[in-house]
Amino acid sequence: MRILLTNDDGIRADGIQRLAKELEKEHELIIVAPDIERSAQSHAITLFKPLVIKELELEGIRAKAYSVSGTPADCVRAGMEALADGPIDLVFSGINMGLNSGMDILYSGTVSAAIEASIYNIPSIAVSAEYVDKKVNFDIAASYASKILERSIPEIKDTNIVLNINTPYTEDDIKGIKACKVGDVIYDYYFEGKNGDGEKILQAKGRRDISLTEDTDRYYLSQGYATITPLHYDLTNFKSLEEVKSWMED
Repeated sequence: MRILLTNDDGIRADGIQRLAKELEKEHELIIVAPDIERSAQSHAITLFKPLVIKELELEGIRAKAYSVSGTPADCVRAGMEALADGPIDLVFSGINMGLNSGMDILYSGTVSAAIEASIYNIPSIAVSAEYVDKKVNFDIAASYASKILERSIPEIKDTNIVLNINTPYTEDDIKGIKACKVGDVIYDYYFEGKNGDGEKILQAKGRRDISLTEDTDRYYLSQGYATITPLHYDLTNFKSLEEVKSWMED
C-alpha cells in the first residue's frame, strides 16, 4: 500500500520514526508531519498564512519526509494535495506519546489527522501509546499497529473508515486486542492565582477519570489490552433529528 504517515508530536518525535521503520518493511511510505509539536490541536487548519514545507532526511528511514509549519490536519491536506507523487491508499497517524482514548479524541491532533483522511474518502488509522511515569513502549505500539493493519487491509481498502488504536504501557506483551466503544474522560482546570497584571489565570493540571465503564477503550486499556475503535466525523445526532424536525413544523 501507499501510506501517508503523519502525527501531532512533530516530525522528529520518536513515535513517528519508530512507526515509519515498521511500516517501511511492507509498504511504500511518504511522511508529512508538523515541524514542531502540535499536540491537542484537534482539527484546526491554517487559513491566514502560508504553510512552509521543508524536505528532510530522517536517519534510518528511506521514505521521503516533509515538515510542515502547520497542524496535523494541514499535514494531511498538504500531503494529499501537493506532496504525494500519486494516489494514497491509507493515512497513518502516530505513534502518539500518550493515549488518545475516551474524550481525548475530541482534542487530539493525532486522531484529527486520521479523520481528515476520511474526509478525502481514504481509510486511516491513528495509533497512540500509553505514557506512564515518563515511559512509553513504542515498540509494542508499532508492532500491534502493523498487525492490525495487515488484518484490516481487505476490509478497509476503498473505504473511509477511521480506526483509533491505543496500546497500554507494559514491558512485556499485552493481553490481546479489544474492539470497543469510546469511554469518558473529564478534564479538571485548577485555579492557579494571578499573573503579573493581577489577572486571574487558569492552568490545566490534570484530569479526573469518571468510573470506567466496561466495553470501553479506557476500561480495556486498564486491563492490559490494546483497543481499536472505529470512528467517523459525522456529528449529527440522528436519535434527535426527527424530534428537532418536528419543532420546525408549522
